[in-house]
Amino acid sequence: MATPATAEQQPRASARVRVQKFGTFLSTMVMPNIGAFIAWGLITALFIESGWLNLGGGPRAVWGPDSWVAHIGGWGDFADGGMVGPMITYLLPLLIGYTGGKNVYDMRGGVVGAIATMGVIVGTDIPMFMGAMIMGPLGGWSMKKLDALWSHRIRPGFEMLVNNFSAGIWGMLLAIAGFFVMAPVVKAFSTFASSVVDFLVRHDLLPLTSIFIEPAKILFLNNAINHGILTPIGTNQAVETGKSILFLLEANPGPGLGVLLAFMFFGKGMARGSAPGAAIIHFLGGIHEIYFPYVLMKPKLLAAVILGGMSGVFVEVLFGAGLRAPAAPGSIIAIYLQTASDSYLGVTLGVLTAAAVSFAVSAVLLRTDRADDDGDLTAATAQMEANKGTKSSVAGALAGGAAGTSLEGAHSGPIHDIVFACDAGMGSSAMGASVLRRKIRQAGYTDVTVVNKAISSLTDTVDLVVSHEDLTPRAAERTRSALHVSVSDFMSSPRYDEIVDLLGRTNRGEGTTPSTTPVPAAAAADTPAADTPAGTDPSSSPLPLSGIRLGGSATTRDAAIDEAGGLLVDQGAVTQPYVDSMHEREASVSTAMGNLLAIPHGTNEAKGSIHRTGLSFVRYDREIDWDGKPVRYVVGIAGVGDDHLAILAQLAQVFLDEDKLATMDRATSPEEIRDLLAGITL
Repeated sequence: MATPATAEQQPRASARVRVQKFGTFLSTMVMPNIGAFIAWGLITALFIESGWLNLGGGPRAVWGPDSWVAHIGGWGDFADGGMVGPMITYLLPLLIGYTGGKNVYDMRGGVVGAIATMGVIVGTDIPMFMGAMIMGPLGGWSMKKLDALWSHRIRPGFEMLVNNFSAGIWGMLLAIAGFFVMAPVVKAFSTFASSVVDFLVRHDLLPLTSIFIEPAKILFLNNAINHGILTPIGTNQAVETGKSILFLLEANPGPGLGVLLAFMFFGKGMARGSAPGAAIIHFLGGIHEIYFPYVLMKPKLLAAVILGGMSGVFVEVLFGAGLRAPAAPGSIIAIYLQTASDSYLGVTLGVLTAAAVSFAVSAVLLRTDRADDDGDLTAATAQMEANKGTKSSVAGALAGGAAGTSLEGAHSGPIHDIVFACDAGMGSSAMGASVLRRKIRQAGYTDVTVVNKAISSLTDTVDLVVSHEDLTPRAAERTRSALHVSVSDFMSSPRYDEIVDLLGRTNRGEGTTPSTTPVPAAAAADTPAADTPAGTDPSSSPLPLSGIRLGGSATTRDAAIDEAGGLLVDQGAVTQPYVDSMHEREASVSTAMGNLLAIPHGTNEAKGSIHRTGLSFVRYDREIDWDGKPVRYVVGIAGVGDDHLAILAQLAQVFLDEDKLATMDRATSPEEIRDLLAGITL
């Protein structure tokens, strides 16, 4: 039964994940089109009447109202033309609407989403970015649902006719609805949001937004704010006034730079050594996430980035600074390229002030810190990646090469103790340990132990540690004297054979040479139940017929987790919060095992949502992209106590057997799958 703390923590975690997913959903519409925003911003900066080519306009102007610069910029004799207006009014919203529809329902959804977006564009007189973010995905989603209604009822030869006319008719109806209904609603909301921003600016309250924005960045919740509110409203302001300070609220690199500079001067250990490189990546490369682990490692540094952000915004408001278009990534180079011609001083001072305040506060906090070290940077980096939901492209810069990812390391001599480590010591590591243990026993090394543990339980007393490549830096930090091996495929990694070969070299002549007669495969398995015994009682299996589905409907990783988790809920093994925790677990480390298998399971904190041990099995006709790995078989697992460890060990033996895999692929009924997996018992 869950403790009160667990019960309270889970809704909060689920809420964070939902906000993060919503922000990610918005960013997947905007980020692919940032190049178009940059193009529009540069054209605006170059060709408008007060642009760079015209030296700011006024008495210094070098181009007249009938020039080619005016023609492109849309001013003077060409006030009704040019590129600037049509790009911001039509091109950018249509790109967002198309991308949103395509993300939901491929190209067909993108086309319908673009048609629907056109309705809100012409239905109002402001750039319709918010409308595009609504109508684009709505068009793709609704078209997908409509197609499902008659997908199996179209007579052969009429598919193209039905598909084209259904998309055209439905797109027309959505465009009309967008014109008359959605456009006024979005305009009203945009007007209200703009008035709120104006109120904050007039009353000098805009700096207070840093209280929310800076922590949201570190938790990867900022996309919902940035792409859902700041970018649309900021773009509307830029059209009216030529610039917007909203583009600077999240992009200012000053707060993060101050933290990294403080670690350079007052930090210790790995954090101090990696800070200079991180500062360059952050400030010039614009990858802000690289400073997040430093704050996660010392949460009190949130005060530094918040105060730094507030100071920077205050200076920018004081000088009336702003950017012409979003700066993405948040590099100082990208910021200067989008800075309005009258805002260079304000932007520069805003960045420097934010960095100085953040540095001063961070320096005080680090100098007065009584801890002997700067904390676990690798663990903080892993937490950052868990918050993000994917592997960070810059996390390697923080590891400083400390993680051993090969068969070389500090350990020398024979190897007796091998630990397969993962985030929580369950699921992935249990299956990986089972496969590796079987190989080692088959090779005859009967005195070599292979166990699985959580990284937090590791001690520097083992000989060799195997872990997922995303977790190796954390494991290496706790077991510096051990050899470390990174794997990405738990079922059939070639690294397992390398480990067996290593045993042949390190253990020779030490009384641990393998016997001349290899151990039979059956004896090497973790349990004899891995092979289906005759007369097994199906009722003893944690996998009922109701938990088996052939021809699953999911096409994405998250949908497949929902499908497998839903079967666990339907059979009464778990409650819905456990399914939510399966997604949280996936955000930490992928559960794709190799051999076309994925085993999604919940976190340790979600054990209270398990009523009884249960399994679900879903086979897909087409492979699902599971974090870059192909998956056709998804086995959902919920284990009471340590039941999941025995189940995973037995499951590994099934999916290592090519004959059983072939039988599984040919099965036409749930009964065949149940019989094939009948040997998996508690």
